[in-house]
Amino acid sequence: MSPELSDQIFTPVQFLRGVGTLRAEHLNRIGIKRAYDLLFNFPRDYLDLTQRCEVDQLESGKLQTVVGVIESWQTQSTRRGQMLSLFVDCGKGFVKALWFKMQFIMREFAIGRRVMLTGKPKFDHPFWVMMHPEIIYLSDKEDDITTEPFLPIYPLTEGIKQHHLRTIMRNMLPDYAPLLEEVFPQDFLVEHKLLPIADAVKAIHFPTDRTAIACAKRRFVYQELFVLQLGLAVRRLQHRVRLKATPLTSDNKLDVRIRRRFSFELTKSQETAIKEITQDMSQAVPMNRLLQGDVGSGKTVVAVYAMLVAVANGHQAVFMAPTEILARQHLRTLSRILEGSQVKIVPLLGGQRPAERAMILQEIASGAANIVVGTQAIVVGEILFQKLGLVVIDEQHKFGVMQRAALKSSEKFDPHYLVMTATPIPRSVAMTVFGDLDVSVMKELPPGRQKVVTYVSGVEDRAKWWDFVARKIREEHWQGYVVVPLVEESENFDASSLNKVYEQLSKGELAGFNIGILHGRMSTEEKERVMFDFRTGEIQVLVATTVIEVGVDVPNANLMTIESAERFGLSQLHQLRGRIGRGKRPGYCTVFANITTDESQKRLKAFASSSDGFKLAEEDLKIRGAGDLFGTQQSGIPPFKIADLVRDKEIVIEARNDAIEMVTKDPGLANSEHATLRRRMLKKYGTVLNLGDVG
Repeated sequence: MSPELSDQIFTPVQFLRGVGTLRAEHLNRIGIKRAYDLLFNFPRDYLDLTQRCEVDQLESGKLQTVVGVIESWQTQSTRRGQMLSLFVDCGKGFVKALWFKMQFIMREFAIGRRVMLTGKPKFDHPFWVMMHPEIIYLSDKEDDITTEPFLPIYPLTEGIKQHHLRTIMRNMLPDYAPLLEEVFPQDFLVEHKLLPIADAVKAIHFPTDRTAIACAKRRFVYQELFVLQLGLAVRRLQHRVRLKATPLTSDNKLDVRIRRRFSFELTKSQETAIKEITQDMSQAVPMNRLLQGDVGSGKTVVAVYAMLVAVANGHQAVFMAPTEILARQHLRTLSRILEGSQVKIVPLLGGQRPAERAMILQEIASGAANIVVGTQAIVVGEILFQKLGLVVIDEQHKFGVMQRAALKSSEKFDPHYLVMTATPIPRSVAMTVFGDLDVSVMKELPPGRQKVVTYVSGVEDRAKWWDFVARKIREEHWQGYVVVPLVEESENFDASSLNKVYEQLSKGELAGFNIGILHGRMSTEEKERVMFDFRTGEIQVLVATTVIEVGVDVPNANLMTIESAERFGLSQLHQLRGRIGRGKRPGYCTVFANITTDESQKRLKAFASSSDGFKLAEEDLKIRGAGDLFGTQQSGIPPFKIADLVRDKEIVIEARNDAIEMVTKDPGLANSEHATLRRRMLKKYGTVLNLGDVG
């Protein structure tokens, strides 16, 4: 593309035919400032004019479309409220459109104006009548279905109508679409059956048929996903080529020593994960692996195994958790497993006294500390390690991508990285948000893990449920959680308050039992004291926020009540439920919803019907979308414009495989035919993926 053509594609919209200064201001509000922006302002849907009917072809009760001109309209009062009647002359007869309590529609009416009505007609002599039809205003040209069988429907802003945007697009497409730069080589387009960029842009705005729509969308979805996967493939390659680590090896003798520390047989999933991790750690390239497993699948045991391999090789290991409660639990678990060993474990937490922290930092720098357990406090300030060999990050998505490489012990060597999550991640999301990591999956649960019976309950079930809870606590000495989404009342949410629930239960359904409170605003000492009392059975019922979501392990807690359950995502509900049924007895969980919508009912029904975290994660992705599950705050990846990780999961896999193949054949993307792709990739993902120079 010549410099002149490149400049022309970025012409300000105000200079395009049919726009002008005022409409340009309206378009600017939705981010359309240049001709280039208009070309990529894709329709959100289409009007299918190929199914248009004449009046004498209409069928009662069937969704159909007619086109005509406005003849007249009138309003009148009825028992149902104000009724608006619109009469449209369709050539071979009239169609009457009726709306109740929707007088605002009249604002756009004008005698002789062409309109399209879509609805389910019913014949009421002498007219066909449509109740509350969709109405679209057309220009005279837009009635010519021989040239435009599909009309684009665009996202709008105040001051811009559909026919305005359509007219502007018709005017500009012939001149500006050919100026677009093609990112893919011609051979690549043919091999992967992709439309050239100019043809795809024309087809997505004014398609000739549904096949054209599908082909155009596929071109842009594939390109968007491919450029990201290209960046991830380059990042993986740079990791292998540029970074160096000390190989941390394991043999049969060490394996036997480590296994003696576990009082149980490992599952097949744990065995497989350990094999993959130890293989990675034995390499001179830093391990960069994601370990994802369902709730209770035993990821911590795998992490402990990996850390002991590091320690046995004379290196230090770090275990990072997102909350202090989880960090302290990991500390207790490690201390129990390694009791009587020579391995020294130290905590590094946010609320430590300066003198205590200084002493621990000295032990880390001298190498006296073998394993460091803590929160983000580990990466605050300059922390010197004598010989850091392994970093384990629990609940990776709660930290953020850019924190992965924050810990190093030397300029020459990088530690091995193992990041873990108990939130099962749908495959398409894992390939996108964590696409630079190797992945180990653990679906198998250890023997003895108890089933949790789950109920979705209504107001009428409350008394029965609390009677069941009280009986189990009194007669069988069980313990339970009551989870609420907020600490204090808020006018902005119709959700149960922690303090309000505590008061109600203390004076009502659970009067006489010891009830505790736990939330994130409490001090470290307060939280630790409450958790100690709950673990030892002093507290029988713990009213808590989602601070208990991950890691909290109290085997005697078999009861869970979740208030305002509609406020939680499906994966989060599954995480919460994972806190019970961890002992020898089954768990019972019930959820109460204050507000029920179609989406929340669907989510809660799915939650009650399955305990498979991976299945629930896929369902959550369908219901909520990837943006809500793993947004840009966690991943740092810009949101997609057209790709959808639910709908396009097969294209994610295709784009990933193709990107890996391209980087394998042309590691630096130095081939001249890849220059445009290389430039696009660096512009969009160079910073967030820390790619630097890909040469």
